Amino acid sequence: MNLDLARRATAEAIGTAILLAAVVGSGVMGERLAGGNVAIVLLANSVATGAALVALILTFSAISGAHFNPLVTLSEAWERGLSWHDVPSYFVAQLIGAFAGVALAHLMFGLPLLFASQRARSGGAQIFSELVATFGLVCVVRGAGQLRATATPFAVAAYITAAYWFTASTSFANPAVTLARTASDTFAGIRPADAPGFIAAQFLGAIIATALFRWLIPKSSKNRAA
Repeated sequence: MNLDLARRATAEAIGTAILLAAVVGSGVMGERLAGGNVAIVLLANSVATGAALVALILTFSAISGAHFNPLVTLSEAWERGLSWHDVPSYFVAQLIGAFAGVALAHLMFGLPLLFASQRARSGGAQIFSELVATFGLVCVVRGAGQLRATATPFAVAAYITAAYWFTASTSFANPAVTLARTASDTFAGIRPADAPGFIAAQFLGAIIATALFRWLIPKSSKNRAA
């Protein structure tokens, strides 16, 4: 791995770790303070995640692109915004960062370092929600990134904050996040048995969105926007 790729992979790992710490940590804090009101917990969780996303994308976008998501990395590679040679390094960094972020959140709240989630998120509606959530996320990334790049951090954060509420699954929309959240038996967790369905739906949603935007914004339009 060359030095430039090492720097980018490190940025992806750190950004993904802080994102997961925000997701899991805000869920734990919300549960401890909300007195059993799940709506308040979800509100705290979504606002903290959205705010963290704005800050992290603004911080790391100039270094690595601030993907923090294997599907965004794949979409970028498909659209030739990233070399396919760099994809495995991004994947490994994102996955390590995701589990590190979960462990970090657990340590901050005095919980076991990693522990399997018992929170059920199963059924066709949940899986379909992940397809919709991921399709929407990749649409936002592709559209904003190609036509209004400076707005991307705010567009992505706004979408994820909203998708926490309008999807039945609370919008994981990220395979690395999904896998890491199987190791957290907290508000943000997901049973390991439920993760494969989520991940399959996420990949399908990302493929559809990337293909759609390849048609909606042909290369000639991208060049004019640039």
